[in-house]
Amino acid sequence: MAKIKLKRAQPHVDMTPMVDLFSLLLTFFMLTASFRPQEAKVIDSPSSVSDKATPDKDVISVLVSKDDKVFFNMDNGKDTSAHFRNQLITKINDIYHLSLNEKEIKAFGQGSSFGMPLKNLKAYLSEEDAGKKEAMQVGIPMDTVGTQYPELEIWVAYARELNPTAEVAINGDAEANYKTVKKVMDVMQSKNVNKFNLVTNLQKEEATLDDLK
Repeated sequence: MAKIKLKRAQPHVDMTPMVDLFSLLLTFFMLTASFRPQEAKVIDSPSSVSDKATPDKDVISVLVSKDDKVFFNMDNGKDTSAHFRNQLITKINDIYHLSLNEKEIKAFGQGSSFGMPLKNLKAYLSEEDAGKKEAMQVGIPMDTVGTQYPELEIWVAYARELNPTAEVAINGDAEANYKTVKKVMDVMQSKNVNKFNLVTNLQKEEATLDDLK
């Protein structure tokens, strides 16, 4: 007597729970993610073969644009409750009598890189027009006009005082004048910052003799 062959059932996986889980995760990340504010200037860093990653937390950044303007940035570190940027601007506000209000201090705390003289900082933070704000980004002075010390030196000194463990990174544009970058390094060394990261783009292949011909 022939055996009765049972019809094989095709395997079936119900993906409905996975879709629900994906939707929940997507919603969670959209509501909790904090996007990094846009930098004041786009910096086209030079290339190098170094594969050491620049730290993305606890870092003090100095940017040098291709038109030799200098910008400064300080993140809030690993402990975001520390609010280093808010502490920094509060200290600068008290010492140099900038008359910043709570709204302007909060705006600074949520911002990114900036570059203007101290005397123009209040106008920048209170300005809502993006075009006018961009026009105010004329670079941080590296001379002693109006202050006892170069203004870049002031920002670096108080930033390191608030977060001594922060690393310093200099991000100079490939077309920036070397003298400007050297002057930034001199400011760093004047505040006993003798170790800092130079930000570059990774060049995957080393240059050969044929490339130099």
